[in-house]
Amino acid sequence: MIYAANFKTNHTRKSTELYLNELTDKITGKKSEDRIYIFPPSTALDIYEGVFKIGAQNAYACANGAYTGEIGLEQLDEFDIKTILIGHSERREYMRESQDQVAQKFSFFQEHEFEIIYCIGEPLHIREKGFEAVMQYLLAQFEGIDIGYKNLIVAYEPIWAIGTGRSATIEEISNTHRALKKAINNKPLLYGGSAKPANIKEITTIAGVDGVLVGSASLDASSFAEMILA
Repeated sequence: MIYAANFKTNHTRKSTELYLNELTDKITGKKSEDRIYIFPPSTALDIYEGVFKIGAQNAYACANGAYTGEIGLEQLDEFDIKTILIGHSERREYMRESQDQVAQKFSFFQEHEFEIIYCIGEPLHIREKGFEAVMQYLLAQFEGIDIGYKNLIVAYEPIWAIGTGRSATIEEISNTHRALKKAINNKPLLYGGSAKPANIKEITTIAGVDGVLVGSASLDASSFAEMILA
């Protein structure tokens, strides 16, 4: 299983260091095949030692340059970071990243052989139109994306189930993952809609779910460790 923690705009460099020390202590009994990813905010990026990979939540498609407020390859290289989130719903919605921009970013980091966790998801009004509309919406988010890329992990996040208190049903997750696995040539597929300790066992036993991308429930090291060990 893959367990990925997205801190979003939470934690500092100091609290991230304390978090990782605590997490390391708590997951000594994890399965050897489990893979753990931590995505702290940009200001907390550093070289950390442990049984996890540190990734970037976002970066600009450049090595360096005149891009105020952005970080590029040069800054990631300083900390030997080769993993990145691309296409997250919050960047699409709040930062207005278009599919063309997302695809351009994907191509740049693919060219530099990054491990990419590529995020897709649908809003509630699409889900309410039915399964066919959902799949049409999700598959459109692969426009310009090389699904054959060897270092690709896909994360499916129903936007309506992120931080709303409303979770997708087991049937909804199962049906969507089954269809997506076929479309992405069986690449690793994570679920990212309000995964937490209370539902992690149920989610990770669903066929087609290869792990989880966790938001708020990952901010506490004890909570995230509980999910990993569940």
